[in-house]
Amino acid sequence: MLHGLDHHIIDVAGSRVALSTGGSGPPLLLLHGYPQTRACWHRVVPALAQRFTVVAADLRGYGESAKPPGGEGHVAYSKREMARDLVGAMAALGHARFAVAGHDRGGRVAHRMALDHPDVVERLAVLDIVPTRTLFASTDQAFATAYYHWFFLIQPDGLPETMIGHDPEWFLRETLRRWSGRAEPISEEAIREYVRRFRDPASIHGSCEDYRAAATIDLAHDAEDAGTPIACPLLVLWGEHGAMHRLHDVLGAWRPLASDVRGHTVACGHFLPEEAPGPTQDALIDFFGA
Repeated sequence: MLHGLDHHIIDVAGSRVALSTGGSGPPLLLLHGYPQTRACWHRVVPALAQRFTVVAADLRGYGESAKPPGGEGHVAYSKREMARDLVGAMAALGHARFAVAGHDRGGRVAHRMALDHPDVVERLAVLDIVPTRTLFASTDQAFATAYYHWFFLIQPDGLPETMIGHDPEWFLRETLRRWSGRAEPISEEAIREYVRRFRDPASIHGSCEDYRAAATIDLAHDAEDAGTPIACPLLVLWGEHGAMHRLHDVLGAWRPLASDVRGHTVACGHFLPEEAPGPTQDALIDFFGA
């Protein structure tokens, strides 16, 4: 899917990180969301690679990256551990400092990365999210209905793994359909790639552990850092036709967390890089190229 990029597997302290890299210029790390892989950036990478050294990575638990058991307290899928994987992989590529853009789950990893590694993250963009702590603190019927998967995927004892595993392709396609605003359809080639990876039971388990960690250990880490601001400039983009826009003042949720915050809506649903690649890449180029 990421044509023209080189593909690598990097070992970071025993954890496998799969990534694709190419282009030239300042380094820019791209992180995907659920239930996708790094292939979600395929429509914006050609333009970004003309200005930046692009690194698109699979998060722990997704795609070709490591899929360990969650462990006690789901610690293996804390955003702290997931961010540590990626900082190590970037260092192995020779990038001691870099910019990062994260969509959905990748945005949550990027947020934690900016807090834990302020000397590494130069600029941060988060796509179609508000902070995890904000979402759980403001949960109501409307949020629980729109974001039903947050509460389904955290269920214990293999319940979501077993149910999704009975027909992972149907579950993935239905998830993409429900969250897409149809601005530009997600390509069938991309969907087939997501399905191929998601058929792996370890991927289903890893993605559930990602959400379980968000409801437990990530909240503990966020509470510990409640007074710590994001030190770098922050760009916030969100889909005009997505649930996040209906339920929250997205930009307002981020303003208290950083001194330099800017952002705007994009005319699409949840999947900005695929539904609205032109406006998304333009916003990222303007921000990261400043």
